[in-house]
Amino acid sequence: MSLFHAVVQIDHHTAHILQFDAAQALAQQVKEHVHYTRQHGSNVRSEHEFFAEVCDATKGIAEVLVVGSHTALSDFRRYVERHRAEVALRIVGWEAVGHMSTNELVAMARRYFSMHAGMATPMKAG
Repeated sequence: MSLFHAVVQIDHHTAHILQFDAAQALAQQVKEHVHYTRQHGSNVRSEHEFFAEVCDATKGIAEVLVVGSHTALSDFRRYVERHRAEVALRIVGWEAVGHMSTNELVAMARRYFSMHAGMATPMKAG
């Protein structure tokens, strides 16, 4: 089931993706896969694979709010803007926050969307 809104809490190792509407929330987690190699730049490749999985997990969600530390937001934003322009179009906000519980995240995201974008469902062409 794909819901209209989501909040992604991201750091460099884990992303918590919470899809929600006014009545329910569905949680998903994406974890980085560390590849220990001697090749130069292996950390960058691992980070890009992780960020790509996070982007893939938001497929079909119309509006996404991304939250996390300044560093994690900056790195993820740079990746999205350079490699996933279609995802960048669906991200409606970037907010620096500390670690939050699932309930705190959903409450904050609902407030954010009600203030900035509304909680209305997308209009269908007909």
